[in-house]
Amino acid sequence: MEEKDNKENGEYIGEIKGGLRPSMKLVVMGIVDKKAKSIEVTLSTKPQEEETEGDVGLQLKVNFRDKAVQRNARLDGKWGSSENTLSFFPFAPGESFKMEIVCEHQQFRILVDGQPLCGFTHRLSQLASLTALRVFGDLQLTKVA
Repeated sequence: MEEKDNKENGEYIGEIKGGLRPSMKLVVMGIVDKKAKSIEVTLSTKPQEEETEGDVGLQLKVNFRDKAVQRNARLDGKWGSSENTLSFFPFAPGESFKMEIVCEHQQFRILVDGQPLCGFTHRLSQLASLTALRVFGDLQLTKVA
């Protein structure tokens, strides 16, 4: 059963007015569920359900079982190769977090609770076409900005 825009089940779909551009910062704050499996944050060209067209500039998948944060992008309907390198895993079940996604000229820089977590080099050249932010998974969102 899918529900849209229901903050209770930890899904948020929002519009990035005017699209992304370098020096912009997105903030996602929430509390991880006690039995969390995954959290996903997606920046895309249009708000979308799973398998529709539309490019994805950044997909961030937090996997609690593997303690991994996978990054990927989808261009022209094709997913690229995912990146997994991490310096540390900052998420803990039942704990709150603050994730910042900073859009730079060359990459997205991802920080969690002020600590640099990872970067993801832009694969989509038209940053301004990224107008949708979607957050869903095993969490209670407290703030998206």
